[in-house]
Amino acid sequence: MSADAERPPLPVGESLTAMPDGRRPGRGTLTGTSVVIEPIDPARHGSDLYAAACGPDGDQSGDMWTYMSFGPFDNFAAFQGWLAPQAESEDPLIFAIIDKASGTARGMASYLRIIPHWASCEVGSIWYAPSLVRSRAATEAMYLMARHVFEDLGYRRYEWKCDSHNAASRRAALRLGFQYEGLFRQHLIYKGRNRDTAWFAMTDQDWGVVKAAFEAWLADSNFDADGRQLRGLAEIRAGHAEKTISG
Repeated sequence: MSADAERPPLPVGESLTAMPDGRRPGRGTLTGTSVVIEPIDPARHGSDLYAAACGPDGDQSGDMWTYMSFGPFDNFAAFQGWLAPQAESEDPLIFAIIDKASGTARGMASYLRIIPHWASCEVGSIWYAPSLVRSRAATEAMYLMARHVFEDLGYRRYEWKCDSHNAASRRAALRLGFQYEGLFRQHLIYKGRNRDTAWFAMTDQDWGVVKAAFEAWLADSNFDADGRQLRGLAEIRAGHAEKTISG
């Protein structure tokens, strides 16, 4: 018998029982209790979004644009000039985040780097009006988008990437249930500067625990009469993960 015949086969990944069916995220509406995610419409959302980002109640420090590839905008015409073609984009696929209480667009988020035959995509270009930051509605928006990816599209992988210096985005990724996967050095150039990219993801294998934590956190019973959370999302998820392991 030859040496090659005795050699064990090289290790490979597990065989898939079913291959992805190649579905792409569509321009549908996702409706929650406190927020609605709907395809961007510059004519309908433009004024609300400009006010949310650049108006008197917007982020006057300009910090929200620091790690974005776009912005800041000096006036509404400049903002609308950027926003107008976004409705035609397939990747990124851009959505307005609508606060149900006011009925106004208060932020944006996108699906991007969509690879249907790998059942994988990223969520990104996320920004909120100051009134939506750290709010129940902002967390519900991320829950709705993740649920659509895993449950409606049947995707295997959902990514989150950010500038390695963006501490707020890194914290948000971990809070929401994404796992840190590494640093891509000198990954991008934007606004004339280098970007080392911090890489996060969750998979369909993570989704059961992540979903249960989202839903427990969003429940009315997790908020006091003033709307303050009683238990943090990461704390709840850790409890669910422990139960899953022990069970």
